Amino acid sequence: MPGAPHRAVLRFGQLCFPAAIGVNGISSRKREGDGKTPLASMALLDLMERPRACRFPAGQMKRQPISGRNGWCDAPENASYNRPVRLPFAPSHEQLLRDDGLYDVIGVLDWNVTARKRHAGSAIFLHLARPDFSGTQGCVAISRHAMRVLLPHLSRRTKITILP
Repeated sequence: MPGAPHRAVLRFGQLCFPAAIGVNGISSRKREGDGKTPLASMALLDLMERPRACRFPAGQMKRQPISGRNGWCDAPENASYNRPVRLPFAPSHEQLLRDDGLYDVIGVLDWNVTARKRHAGSAIFLHLARPDFSGTQGCVAISRHAMRVLLPHLSRRTKITILP
């Protein structure tokens, strides 16, 4: 969309859903902290959810529960970079249990996970969008409705492809 680098469309079969991506758009050279979504095709590695926050339909993938001890390391120099960590955790990290509901459901996308490179970006997730679909730090965010529709169909064969 002209003038809105963080707005996108998620297509699934014949269905289209509005989505938010990186506040600074997309990049073929994703870097930690650049606010861009990687221009890539990413496998869905894992699903996590906040228990009892909301009821989402069951699907093909088991969902790991999110608790106050779950974090994700975003410190490029740390050995746990772009990996889940247990809190408390001193190096820079993201807290996965959030009060704003954006991480009530998280799909971990294979960006810089199976083949990690320092500073190449971390915590690229499929998660819930803010009501105004404002930009993310690099994730793909969709509405609760879209997540409810998609969850039963998601599997380890699912690929999220970001196109220009």
